[in-house]
This record gives sequence, C-alpha cells and structure tokens, in this order.
Amino acid sequence: MKNKKTNFIPVIGLLLLVSWAPGKQKNIGVNKGQYNLVEQSGGATLGYSPKSGVQLIKSGKYYFKDLNRNGKLDKYEDWRLPFEERARDLASRLSYDEIAGLMLYSAHQQIPAPAQGYGASTYNGKSFAESGAQASDLSDVQKQFLKNDHLRAVLVTKVKSPETAAIWSNNLQAYVEGLDHGIPANNSSDPRHETTANAEYNYGAGGEISQWPSSLGMAATFDPSLVKEFGRIGAKEYRALGITTALSPQVDIASEPRWARFSGTFGEGYKLSIAMAKAYIDGFQTSEGKDEIADGWGRASVVAMVKHWPGCGPEEAGRDSHYAYGKYAVYPGNNLKGMLKPFVEGAFQLDGPTRCAGAIMPSYPIAFNQNTGGVASSYSKVLITDMLRHQYHFDGVVCTDWMITADNADVPAFDGKCWGVEHLSVPERHYMILKAGVDQFGGNNDKGPVLEAFQMGIREYGKAVWDKRIRESARRLLLPMFRTGLFENPYLDPAETKAVVGNKDFMKAGYDAQVKSIVMLKNHNHVLPLKGNRLKVYIPQRHFPSVVDFFGNVMKDYWADPVEKSLVSKYYDIVSNPEEADFAIVFMQEPVSGTGYDVKDRDKGSNGYVPISLQYNDYTAVYGRATSISGGDPHESFTNRSYKGKTVKTANKDDLLSVLETKRKMGSKPVIVALAATRPVIVSEFEKSADAVLVSFGTSNQPFLDLISGRNEPSGLLPCQFPVDMKTVEEQKEDVPRDMIPYIDSDGHTYDYAFGMNWSGVINDSRVQKYK
Repeated sequence: MKNKKTNFIPVIGLLLLVSWAPGKQKNIGVNKGQYNLVEQSGGATLGYSPKSGVQLIKSGKYYFKDLNRNGKLDKYEDWRLPFEERARDLASRLSYDEIAGLMLYSAHQQIPAPAQGYGASTYNGKSFAESGAQASDLSDVQKQFLKNDHLRAVLVTKVKSPETAAIWSNNLQAYVEGLDHGIPANNSSDPRHETTANAEYNYGAGGEISQWPSSLGMAATFDPSLVKEFGRIGAKEYRALGITTALSPQVDIASEPRWARFSGTFGEGYKLSIAMAKAYIDGFQTSEGKDEIADGWGRASVVAMVKHWPGCGPEEAGRDSHYAYGKYAVYPGNNLKGMLKPFVEGAFQLDGPTRCAGAIMPSYPIAFNQNTGGVASSYSKVLITDMLRHQYHFDGVVCTDWMITADNADVPAFDGKCWGVEHLSVPERHYMILKAGVDQFGGNNDKGPVLEAFQMGIREYGKAVWDKRIRESARRLLLPMFRTGLFENPYLDPAETKAVVGNKDFMKAGYDAQVKSIVMLKNHNHVLPLKGNRLKVYIPQRHFPSVVDFFGNVMKDYWADPVEKSLVSKYYDIVSNPEEADFAIVFMQEPVSGTGYDVKDRDKGSNGYVPISLQYNDYTAVYGRATSISGGDPHESFTNRSYKGKTVKTANKDDLLSVLETKRKMGSKPVIVALAATRPVIVSEFEKSADAVLVSFGTSNQPFLDLISGRNEPSGLLPCQFPVDMKTVEEQKEDVPRDMIPYIDSDGHTYDYAFGMNWSGVINDSRVQKYK
C-alpha cells in the first residue's frame, strides 16, 4: 500500500491537549470545535471527537485511533495496512447485528427533517419548529437507525445550507464513532447538480451547489472530458458536504423514448455512453497527489454507485418501474446484451487507477422472458451472482434500489416495489436478495428483517457457510469507507465547506457546460444570432398546467412569465405588443402526457393503461400493440396491458398553441423557440412556425439567451433521435436504440442522433465522426 506524506502544520493559538497515559493518548491534537485534528508528518491525518470516547494509541512515532476502545492497535485501525486487509479484519470482528446494520441503506434524509410527508421525523419527540433544535442536529429517526439498527449508509437529500450539512455530518460522525467498532457513516446522494429537483432520484438538486445540465444534457456535449471535469468538481463538493458515495451515474442505454428517466442517461449511443461512464466515474473516484491513499483512492474520492444493472431502459411503452404499471422490461429486439455495454465496457473498465466502479445498483423491473427467474433484478441469482459476480467479475458493493422489499398496495401506488415476489414476506424477500448475491438494502432502516434472513440462511446452509457469506458482504461494504479515508478522518471544516460548495469557479464551469449542451436544431436563413443595439423582444406568457408530480402531488395550473424579465433585460428590451417587437422567443416544455396509467380509465372498467405521447395534440394509439408483451400483477385480473385505440391528451398543449399564435402575430418577423426537453420530442407540430429552434436538456433559461444573442455559439448535438411521428415511436423496439424514423424539417435537415447546428450550418466535426 502506498501512503502519501502529510506535512505537519503547526497551528498557533489553538489548544493542544495531551493525556499522560504512556502509549495511549486520550486527547491530542488541535481543537477544531466539534473534533480534534492530528496531523502527522509522513502519516495519516486523524480526526476524532473527544465526546465519542475514542482515544489515540501511539505505535512507534505514529498515532492511531482506538476505535473499539480495547486499548490495542487492531489491524483495521492501522492505516499503514492495505484496504483489503483492514476490511477483512473488521468484517471478522462484527456481530450479526452490526453486519445487518451495514447492509441497511437509509430512507431519504432531509436536513433538517420535515414534520410530515416525505422523510418526516422529530427532534426529542417534537417537530423541528417546536423543538428548539439546530438544523444540524440528528433527528430522532437518525439516532434510532444509527444506534439501535447499526445503520452506517445514509442517503442525504435536501439540506438547509452547505455549512449546515457539514456540521450535521460532523455530529453524525461523532455519534457513530462512539458506537460499536467506531465504523464511520458513509453518506451518499442522488444527483444534486441539476437545475431542478422534481423526483426522489434527484431530490437534492437545485440547491447551493454548482449547477450542470442533466446527464442527457452532458451527453449532448459529446465531450467526455467535460464530464470528467464535472466528476472532479462534483467530488470536491460532495466531500465538502460529507458525502462519500454518489448514487450515480445512471448509464442505462436510453432505448425507449417515452421513458420518464431518459434524461438521467447518457442517451442512445453505445460508444458515447461507454465513454461518458468512464469519464464520470474516473472524475468522481480518483484522488491525486496528497489526497491519494492508494490505487487512486483517497480523501478526494467519492465512490460511484452505477445504475441500473442490467439496464433499466427498455420499459414497455415507457412506463416507469417505480410503479407496478411499469414493472416489466421487455426485449422485442433480443438485445439484453446491448444494455450491458456501458457497464461491462465502461464502468468495469475504467481508464483511471481505481479501475472499476466501487458499487452498483440493480434495476427495479423484471427482465421479461430473459430466463432471469421472473423476478426483479435484485432478486435474480442469474443476474447478480452468475452474470455480475462470476461472468463479469464484479466484486464491489451491490445495493438494491430503494424500497424493493416493502409491500405494494396498488398498481399506481408509490410505495414498495417487490416486483415478482409479492407473495413473499418481507424477511423472505431480504433472504432471497442475499441468496442472489446482493450486499445492501436501499431504503431500509430496520435491521429486523435482515436478522430474520440470517436465521433462514443458517437453517438452510449451516452456520459456517452462511457466516462466510455475510462476512463477504461486510468486507465489501467496509471497503468504501477505508478507500475514502473515513476511518482516519471523517470530519469537515464548515468554513472550508462554505468556500468549496458552489464557489464561483465551479458555478462558472457548470454554467459553461449548460451552454455547450444546448442543441440548435434549426436556423432558417441564418436568423441567429440576433445582435444589435437594444433589439426589442416579445416573450408570451406560458401556461403552466395542472399536473401530478412524481410523488403524486397535484400541482395547480397558472399563467406566468416563462423567464425572469430582469434576466432578459440584460440582453434585449422587452415589449408586450408583438407589433413593436423585432423578434419573439417562445419558451416551451416537452409534451406532458402522463405516466401511461390512468386510474380514471380503470374506474370506467378498462385496464387503466393509456399511451404516453411525445406530441402536443391529442394522441390516439392507432398503432399501439393489440397485446402487450408483458403483464401480470396480483392487483390485476388480466395480463394484457394494451392501450391500443385509447386517446391521451397532453397537459401543456398551450405550449404548441403559443408558438402557432406567436407566429401569426409576428408575421414575417423571426420567432425563436426555446424548448426544454428531457427526452425525444415530436417537433413537426410547430417546426414550420419557428425560424430557429433551440433545445436544452436540463439547463436554466439563461444559456438560451446567451446563444440567441450570439454571446456564445451553439455546439450541442442530439443525444437521441427526434421521431417523425408517434407511429414510429409505437413501432420501435424498447430494447433497441436509434431504431426510429427521424423527423426531416422544412430546411431538409434530419433530426437524427448526433445532429446539431452552429452558425455555419450542420456540425460535422470529430465528435460526430467518432460517436455517430
């Protein structure tokens, strides 16, 4: 093992506390408030809480943390030893309660916790507002699962501020440092660098942190070096927040255009997805210079949990598997092997020194008719042990997606996702997952079902065999904490956190990436850029429709300006009368047509299944399958999930009407469309009424204005096909990427994969040549 030297830095004016016990120092180091810091020339920097009861042991000229408080330097406490040796030593010492706790991954935690709703908790039995607690205090729920359930993997979502997150993380680490074997907490986050938070899988987004385009937006840059730089910056910000595992990247091939999680992917291209996966993970996982401990891992590393094995993209008709109506992935093109490429050729074959992603998350859905047991991926021994572990030699952490062991109350319910094992009890589900080869249970704070599963394993396999099995999982689960240096120093300086997270340089890098991600689809007669002294612009108000969000909340509709007037005024003069305007910009969102399931349809006596449309006008599924490929659920008395012949309305049809009406009002003057999309869009309904079309994938509004005004030049390329119509959408195969007929616009340009324009015309650079 290679150890990097750390120079001792004398600190003046802070208290140095040393006990008199020979060989064992109770309180040594610089008092940093919540913790003491010990910097050692040529050795590891140690951080520990005087309140935890942990003392220091001196061996030779170095200090070590006596984490289990036994007065001896155990192997797992010796930072000079290799990660693997330390992890195996600690795994051998743990009780079954502690191993069960390592296998838990908390439900989503907000800081501070709300009084009700998603992630609710109390503080000393009272709501946060009534308790007098600090936002950085541990909630009652957190103390319960940390102490009683021995949980050490905490999923962090919304935080009050970066400083609050740092102080909370310190409180958390001090709390667990004094428990059991002093195992630190491995805090994690779903993607939080996007511009908005609208679902549980990006619930921390939109806060005080650098803001970048979505993964699909980063794919639109066709630039893996940009994604690697994002990984480096993201890792710095995560570590400053106390986060050491990223529940990302999502490397699923986006082969189904209607899928709600399309925007979390790197698009439809195999080559690009592989390159982006490598760049993203290398950026997050690699420590360099003084931060490196060994093998590229170290104090700047964030473990990447790649998802969703073996590929979550081919959801039938685009219905998402967070719900029972989307519980099946289908393979009409027999292309399961293609779905594996970003994992086995990307995440498992990194260019950087860490060599392989540290963790992986299996997908929710059942791989229909793929000989994987007829169960969701985490329950499938074929997918986890036979394929992932044995065939592809993955020895990192395998953690289920969230709530897959809980019961499901109804097909449209957002609760448990126990697809294929609804008939089993909760402990039996845990046991089947462990037998499949999985290490950890996402969204489970309770050790009880895990301990029951252990007893089932002992009864079936015998104590010796089962003990070996679960200690292997314990070893894997401990490795990320050793690799990221948490056992030596998990503590943060809140002032440094404030300086790092969302600093101006990181914000600028994120904004520049947003600009680069926007694709110009049309520029008729080179109407853009629109430069000049105070040109006048007309921007119609936008109707924000009433929709049901990811969590089932109904959002009230309203009319409002689609972009802040103060922002637009930095570029142009705003006029309310189209006749006075030199040009118009219409801001619009992709068609919003629902989830593919409608309770009202079910209440009328039908099966509840309806189309997902990518067009604005009402859509009738003339070309839908008469018989669905997959189907079947304990809550349903049928297996045919067909929606053929049914009609769905798009909630935001007013976006389309706004373009058409603005063109009518503007006459021959330019109309520019700024389209915000998360997946492919059928643009034929408005393209002819637009002189220029720009499309973003998860950005703010300002990049549109930078491009329209010519402050920057468009360079993005489509990371997916834009289809000609819904017929080609219905007839494409869910597991085959890039198999639709693309739209050809009125200028003769084909909106195919890797299409995009700059001021000179259609882009045909090295990116297009390499990845198309």
